[in-house]
Amino acid sequence: MIPVAMSVNGRTVALEVAPGSFLLEVIRDALDLTSPKECCLEGECGACTVMVDGVGMNSCLVLAAEVNGSDITTVEGLAANGLSELQGAFLDHAAAQCGYCIPGQLVAARAFLDVNSNPTRAEVREALAGNLCRCAGYEQITDAVLDAAGAPS
Repeated sequence: MIPVAMSVNGRTVALEVAPGSFLLEVIRDALDLTSPKECCLEGECGACTVMVDGVGMNSCLVLAAEVNGSDITTVEGLAANGLSELQGAFLDHAAAQCGYCIPGQLVAARAFLDVNSNPTRAEVREALAGNLCRCAGYEQITDAVLDAAGAPS
């Protein structure tokens, strides 16, 4: 077992993980945070997206031992003090249909908006291209991100 300490949504956690444990497993199984979804387990769908030190990553591809000392944010961390403006925009634009992909979409969008606060529609689409939506709510999601950024949708 490998000792790992990290901050998850502002809470310091220390635990021991198996050498081959992925961050997704640790978040869901050891920390009981269910927003990152287990879907493709190949980094193709984005349903497991979390922020690691502010960068959106597929948690199904990141070994838990690799994030020792890192700051991890899941969608639960975005709503630490009530719904964030981004989450409110998703609701306002009916961007959450079945909801399965939405936690990953929200975290990816937050990471993107943290580096580009005034995006174009094309930039939002490109930034979220790694997050698949089976309900095809891409227009609503794009509109929500632009709204949260204060840009015209």
